Amino acid sequence: MNTPIIASSLAGNVLGSTGASFVVAEWKDTGGPPGPPRWIAPLHLHRNDDEAWYVLEGTLCVRLGKDVVEARAGSAVLVPRGTAHTYWNPGPGRLRYLLVMTANVYSLIQDIHAMSDRSPAALKAVFEKHDSELVAE
Repeated sequence: MNTPIIASSLAGNVLGSTGASFVVAEWKDTGGPPGPPRWIAPLHLHRNDDEAWYVLEGTLCVRLGKDVVEARAGSAVLVPRGTAHTYWNPGPGRLRYLLVMTANVYSLIQDIHAMSDRSPAALKAVFEKHDSELVAE
């Protein structure tokens, strides 16, 4: 028997790429003061892409349409394509989660992070480029 290769910790890294079928990324949010939700992403939908979260530490709230799901460590949430959604850390403590997404959603996130102009028009254009849309309240 061969000696197994030990996989390195994901710990903030990404498994997959924009050319892959799916991408898994570990991300975190440090939390903040009590008050209204601090959205990690604006309310949006992906026309042809599903997206899922697996909570490693803390609590994640996910809005799916009009419903809010609270996911604690060990829980997962799937948002089917075409469903308006946003998510946030509801508490003051640290949140760590895995985001499982298609390469298209990962590419959208990369494009958003690279934007210097995050005006509503610029954000709308980048979402449209990735077959997604911002949803007005």
